[in-house]
Amino acid sequence: MSTAKTVEIRDLSVANDRPFTLLVGPCQLESLEHARMLAGSLAETCADLGIPFVFKASYDKANRSSLSGVRGLGIEKGLEILNAIREEFGCPVVTDVHDVPQVQRAAEVVDILQIPAFLCRQTDLLLAAGETGKALNIKKGQFLAPWDMKNVADKVLSTGNEKIMLCDRGTSFGYNMLVSDFRALPIMAETGFPVVFDATHSVQLPGGLGTSTGGQREFVPPLARAAVAVGTAALFMETHEDPDNSPSDGPNMVPLAEMKGVLSRLKAIDELMKAG
Repeated sequence: MSTAKTVEIRDLSVANDRPFTLLVGPCQLESLEHARMLAGSLAETCADLGIPFVFKASYDKANRSSLSGVRGLGIEKGLEILNAIREEFGCPVVTDVHDVPQVQRAAEVVDILQIPAFLCRQTDLLLAAGETGKALNIKKGQFLAPWDMKNVADKVLSTGNEKIMLCDRGTSFGYNMLVSDFRALPIMAETGFPVVFDATHSVQLPGGLGTSTGGQREFVPPLARAAVAVGTAALFMETHEDPDNSPSDGPNMVPLAEMKGVLSRLKAIDELMKAG
């Protein structure tokens, strides 16, 4: 296995042999007030538990199941909100980019650029993201084997950027179904890059509701516990105070009121696995 690499993000150090970092927030931005409420609650919870915290939210959901899906606030308003959260709470922020023109604009605000799973082989997008020098969270496509992510990382490395995190979010298993193969985490960790487990999107039922994606949020905590037990540098989770009435990905999000209990168990497992 390659030597574990550390990705420095502001005052956070993310690595496979360090306590896990949490990338967490709503699926999409709804308003500054809503983002501030969620960020405040999450920042307090993570401070109480001693968990490094990155606020996550999307300004555009470009891959909705149907044209009727709510996409979000758009890049300018979304980045304005993310910048406000970053400054008010002093936490790093992460958002996804979908095409090359968005990359440089997003990089002016966020600490981590996220490459969506469907776009993880898009060479021009990876190169543009790498050239910003920002940390990247690259989601493994549902259609890729974990060992194929080395080729993805190599594209970014060609720009001289080594701030790479590789994220598993489940693998296609027939129609409208994903399965988590936890061998993927140590396989991707062989690259040395920090590995992230996306517990939210791993429980999706893609397109499972016809014009929208379904999900099974009750499986987020057990899958997250399994990932931490196997070993991961970071966890990606989405949350909302009222998931059933959120504009997107509600079936997959952990209710905000349940987050502290979920995270306290994850921290205990992580400490046990990385002790000594």
